Amino acid sequence: MDRARPLHPVARIAVVFTAATLIWLAVIALGDAIWGDGYDRARHVASAFAITLLVAPMVLLACRRLDQVPLEKPSPRLFALGAAGYLIPAVIGVTACLLLGWLTIDTNGPAGVTILSVLALAGLVLLYEALPEELVFRGYLYRNLLALMPAWVAVFAQAALFTLFGMLIGAAGSLGRVVLFFGFAIVQGFIRQATGSVWAPVGFHVAFQTAEQIAGSSWNRFTVNDLALLQEVALGLVPLALGVAVVHLLLRRRRPA
Repeated sequence: MDRARPLHPVARIAVVFTAATLIWLAVIALGDAIWGDGYDRARHVASAFAITLLVAPMVLLACRRLDQVPLEKPSPRLFALGAAGYLIPAVIGVTACLLLGWLTIDTNGPAGVTILSVLALAGLVLLYEALPEELVFRGYLYRNLLALMPAWVAVFAQAALFTLFGMLIGAAGSLGRVVLFFGFAIVQGFIRQATGSVWAPVGFHVAFQTAEQIAGSSWNRFTVNDLALLQEVALGLVPLALGVAVVHLLLRRRRPA
């Protein structure tokens, strides 16, 4: 018996985008009902596991039933490549601000505790944001957009969908956040295009969000004289502006001439 014909890419995109948005809204609403407003560590942990446990199977099911293709296998090498694409320019940005005297950064507590906090936060970022969001937007949706338009157009289309998603779940509630979501998704889209894999954007995403969040007040691991300069410029604008170029350079070094 012949297998059922796959849905049109537009229908697949609509189904998975809607399902992902509803999952996030449901988890957020449940978190609000249990923990209320504001940051809570227990809520962060519970939400991270809930999102991945709901979104990853949904994407896997969509690949098998709607697209009839397998889900991309994990690639630690490309994950590390994406993380390096963020970390190299971020370190350059922070170092430059420190040498110029624009920033002072002090640690709060022992170095071992700070390292453990970074590792714990990276795990939460992977589960709550990086893995599920990249599987949906730079994975499933981007691949289906490629069936409808040129690659560079697909990059901007997935960025528009990612920004709409951020607005719908309340994560992009201001003009500044809308610009950040769109710009971040553009960078992620071009990294996906350059590497041909969703795992490089996952690595970049983990590094980006871990650095941004560990510097903030919720984890209280650092005292910074100008947090806006650190988060928005050294850890934000600089690596977002240079990340794609760094990934391309690292790819060229890995590939034989």
